[in-house]
Amino acid sequence: MALAIASSALSSFPTREVPWKFSPGLRVTTCMLGRSGTRVGAGKGVSSVCEPLPPDRPLWFPGSSPPEWLDGSLPGDFGFDPLGLGSDPELLKWFAQAELMHGRWAMLAVAGILIPEWAERLGFLENFSWFEAGEREYFADPTTLFVVQLALMGWVEGRRWADMLNPGSVSIEPKLPHKKILNADVGYPGGLFFDPIMWGRGSPEPVMVLRTKEIKNGRLAMLAFVGFLFQALYTGKDPIENLMDHIADPGHVNIFSAFTSQY
Repeated sequence: MALAIASSALSSFPTREVPWKFSPGLRVTTCMLGRSGTRVGAGKGVSSVCEPLPPDRPLWFPGSSPPEWLDGSLPGDFGFDPLGLGSDPELLKWFAQAELMHGRWAMLAVAGILIPEWAERLGFLENFSWFEAGEREYFADPTTLFVVQLALMGWVEGRRWADMLNPGSVSIEPKLPHKKILNADVGYPGGLFFDPIMWGRGSPEPVMVLRTKEIKNGRLAMLAFVGFLFQALYTGKDPIENLMDHIADPGHVNIFSAFTSQY
């Protein structure tokens, strides 16, 4: 569903065919998202492979005018900033990275909730509940798990912080004599480990399309996780069971049930 929504939102863009650099005889259709080199605010130094969207890009409210600091250079930029939180260019960079990371974690969380729930229904797991996962016994005691996770996450976040302060300073791309290491955008390390089939090194249009789809799916995942949490607190059931209940009786089992009596 998230992929369908993200793809349909971009279907209105004009397209063209371009040769694929890895196979000269193959031509792929790309989305033409603009060629303007003018950038305001966030657009300065944001990407080495993405070009900003044109001024007539789709906006969150049709007919509205985006603020000047949202110039279309960021993936998922639909001109939405009613409180002006991104008016400071430095803060805007941090906000963009924070949303990107939270979206990625949310996508992992949603998958980590739904897949085990389905696995339990198929008989691969027993008595699984994502809401009570912290109460289960694992291969180590909670204190050990916390210390190990703290150390590992601290190391990863430290490297991410260093990359934001000095882009490209923590690259883990193997250095080969016949291969030139390209400068990666902050938040998009790419390379052999994070982009093995090099989707993120196409022409500017498809890269922006892919990044826009990622951030839109991340936003949907963040909303989905909040919904999962609310449902667990309110109904005491898992998301799949709640979905089955809604399908069985959509007129009574829906969001409005939260404001009436619990079913």
